[in-house]
Amino acid sequence: MNKINLIALLIVGIISWSFSWQPTTTYVLPVKEFSTFSPVNAPIPVPANHVTGGPLELTWKTLTDVQFKDIYVKELDAYYWKPTFGPSIKALEGKEVFITGYVIPVDFDANFYVVSRYPYANCFFCGGGGPESVVDLRFPAKHPNYKTDDRKTFKGKLKLNGDDVYQMNYILEGAVEYNP
Repeated sequence: MNKINLIALLIVGIISWSFSWQPTTTYVLPVKEFSTFSPVNAPIPVPANHVTGGPLELTWKTLTDVQFKDIYVKELDAYYWKPTFGPSIKALEGKEVFITGYVIPVDFDANFYVVSRYPYANCFFCGGGGPESVVDLRFPAKHPNYKTDDRKTFKGKLKLNGDDVYQMNYILEGAVEYNP
């Protein structure tokens, strides 16, 4: 038997052994939820004044209480995702809430900003998140110009949009910066 045949036989033997070998001890590692940046997903303490009328915390997890169904819109000759909001998000509709995320200036001229669960590179507009990961900020008056990925907290009145395809599903009316 030549040297090459011997090496080939050895390699086949090692591969066969590795597939048939079973460990005598099984290790189970704890499962941990993956997040791209944990402070976004970390709960913000709800201020004590929420009982006396202060804003409630709106979490990104709460915003996932929604299901989407493809609906054909004849006027647009296209399909869009129609949301069906769940009970936990419906309970916050019309209430003053606050949320923390990354600012994304969609259109400076139109004063169109959103706050996103993810930074710009991973946001809904780039394919990294779904429509439940952005909230339209509707400012009542003049406000600072925000830079992409500024991490800010905003408060305002939550509006749910399930019908107008030209608007976001979540809208924060009267949005102002907030320090919980």
